Amino acid sequence: MMLRRWHQPSALAWLLLAIGIAAFAKLGMWQLDRARQKEELLAAFSAAATQPAQEFAAVRDAADAQRYPHVRVAGHFLAGRSYLRDEQMHDGHLGVHAIAVFAVTGEDRLLLVDRGWIAWNHAPNTLPSLPLVDAGETTLSGIYAPFPGSGLRVGGDALRAQSVWPKLTLRLDAAEIAADLGKPVLPRMLLLDADASSGFVREWTPNVMPPLRHRAYAFQWFTFAVVALVVFVVVHWRKPDKK
Repeated sequence: MMLRRWHQPSALAWLLLAIGIAAFAKLGMWQLDRARQKEELLAAFSAAATQPAQEFAAVRDAADAQRYPHVRVAGHFLAGRSYLRDEQMHDGHLGVHAIAVFAVTGEDRLLLVDRGWIAWNHAPNTLPSLPLVDAGETTLSGIYAPFPGSGLRVGGDALRAQSVWPKLTLRLDAAEIAADLGKPVLPRMLLLDADASSGFVREWTPNVMPPLRHRAYAFQWFTFAVVALVVFVVVHWRKPDKK
């Protein structure tokens, strides 16, 4: 029986092993760091609704993606101008998010306001039955958050092809909506505070990859590093040549 012996790897083999393990380890650490960032973001988002509402003018151009101000803003809704963000699920049910357009007092740009989720079965020639918005001047409070992920673009800008309001869309694109309204819109939108009497479901969460998935990817990269080392050992710990 021939025993296995260690065969000295070449300098190139050592170099490739070192590069591979270093790269896999770095990618794993990067994913762990991303998981930490997402945890901080989710914690900040969760805490935002319980914070005292601040004046909108102080944060309307907020650029920090990790910050979710809880704001109070005065103005009025634009009558007859709203959107339905389609194909939105809640507890296994299909529905839409009702997006209203709000003119902020003393501000030229328009503010998009997510009123929340409401069920809609997409029956032909129907629209969801939406509670009316307040008429006249009003004050809103909610989380001032970045626009959600754009979603799928199917067949170009669907808003221009529609003439009946509210308009259906799979994506909330600030530039497309600004062009549709004929006025610029603010860089973020308002997610209204929960209100049991509103007729909407308002359970807000950021549209980001969850920390658990980042950790799963990190485990995958660390596994690749271990596999690379195991393969290296197996290849060089072999039976001697018969000759």
